[in-house]
Amino acid sequence: MTDPLIAAAKAASNGLFAQSTRMKVVSENIANAETTGKTAGSDPYRRKTVSFEAVTDEADGVDLVQVGDIGRDEAAFRTEYMPGHPAADAKGYVKMPNVDMLTELADMREASRSYTANTQVIKQVREIVSMTIDLLRSSS
Repeated sequence: MTDPLIAAAKAASNGLFAQSTRMKVVSENIANAETTGKTAGSDPYRRKTVSFEAVTDEADGVDLVQVGDIGRDEAAFRTEYMPGHPAADAKGYVKMPNVDMLTELADMREASRSYTANTQVIKQVREIVSMTIDLLRSSS
């Protein structure tokens, strides 16, 4: 059996990786929120999504989170009337990315808070280990 403090640090570090991946995907979505196709009628940037899955580290008996899949949001593209745009169709409409900035900002805030919570867990584990070492030193 693994030490509970090591198990907590391992779970938190997996959470850090998962949330940093989520932040990367959100930043790509925000950066491409106005990226259209290059030719008439072509598809613009399609929003990416992240899914997580629970896994158990059999060796340590620790439940962890990991990135399950980075997929594509199949929601419809919105259109805007821009007749002079290179990606405009015959009627002058341009397909725009299916990125909603409010959704992305909410995802970013949630990922940031989860990341911060996991860093706090690691800080607490480090502090508890340090206090334990100090106690052992003073008792000798």
